[in-house]
Amino acid sequence: MTTSHRDFDHLARPRVRDFYALNHTRQTYAFVSSKRREYLPLRRRRMGIWQALEALGQIVDDSDPDLDLPQIDHALQTAEALRADGRPRWLVLTGFVHDLGKVLCLFGEPQWAVVGDTFPVGCAFSQRIVFPELFADNPDSTHADYASEVGVYTPGCGLDRVRMSWGHDEYLYHVLQDHLSDEALAIIRYHSFYAGHREGAYDFLMNDDDRKLFEHVRDFNRYDLYSKSSERPDFASLRPYYEDLVADFLPDRLQW
Repeated sequence: MTTSHRDFDHLARPRVRDFYALNHTRQTYAFVSSKRREYLPLRRRRMGIWQALEALGQIVDDSDPDLDLPQIDHALQTAEALRADGRPRWLVLTGFVHDLGKVLCLFGEPQWAVVGDTFPVGCAFSQRIVFPELFADNPDSTHADYASEVGVYTPGCGLDRVRMSWGHDEYLYHVLQDHLSDEALAIIRYHSFYAGHREGAYDFLMNDDDRKLFEHVRDFNRYDLYSKSSERPDFASLRPYYEDLVADFLPDRLQW
């Protein structure tokens, strides 16, 4: 696995910074609260994992500085890297489905409200978030309740009580929360929270359970990030294995 990934300064396409300019300006506490009211509880539609996966074939992530392939290819690259290393089936399954929340794009959401690194809202934006200077135009950066380090939270409150920027991670967590283990759900919910699991920011909000679960998030990140390649997996030949895998863990249809 190579380590030449997430080079936002030198390798990122211009669209990546443009994406984060929108994301960092518009992801506010009020916006996140409105999206939670809109999408939770889940009531958009009922569909199976395979319908959602087919949708990923239409989505290229504008926030990704490393990959210009449809998201179904990234899902397979991640899962196949885990399988090649002999990782447990629940973890291979997690790798296969971890980005399915990007179906939010098919519900009309702009990519800045679906993809990209995630971060807490309702407290000060960390300088360890990618492109931190782009938060200057976010109204929460000077809001009386949200601009302090702790903001509306209390130290050690635990991430379950923290509102993260809205996107595919949080959405898919709610879709799958009744079906997967705590470890798998933590990976799904926080795999894009790079400021937390990679840079060590916001530790003051976490509790001991979060820290234990983040060991799994960091382990997974090696496969999520470093499996990316311009070589497209052969979906047709791989599909029977993943059909069996999905059937072992998830129902035929889920509420979205």
